[in-house]
Amino acid sequence: MFQEINEDSIYSLMNIFYNKVRADKNGLGDIFNNAIGTDEDSWEKHKAKIANFWKGMLLGTGDYSGQPLKTHLELPSFPQELFNVWLTLFEESLRTVYEKEEHISFVMQRAQMIAQRFQYMLYEAKHAH
Repeated sequence: MFQEINEDSIYSLMNIFYNKVRADKNGLGDIFNNAIGTDEDSWEKHKAKIANFWKGMLLGTGDYSGQPLKTHLELPSFPQELFNVWLTLFEESLRTVYEKEEHISFVMQRAQMIAQRFQYMLYEAKHAH
């Protein structure tokens, strides 16, 4: 377990979290496997890319240059409840990576903000015409 938020802990988080996602039977696993692929190479690339995103969010480092919102808007539609599944798995993963509650809540707040923004764009803004 990690005492601080650093690059190693973020990579550890990605491995634990995406293993849970890939195995998820609530529908989340299918969405990710369809979008990313099922081979290890595709997943390693995805984890490295998202680790970069989180390094930017949490450490102010990394060279993430994707458009996460655009990427998610282009996915086939999926039920909004899956955001709760994502957040639950994310929090479970955080609890196995970080020892301190302050670190868990710091990262969790960021994750919830992102999830809220994505949900707004996917389910509300789209239908706000």
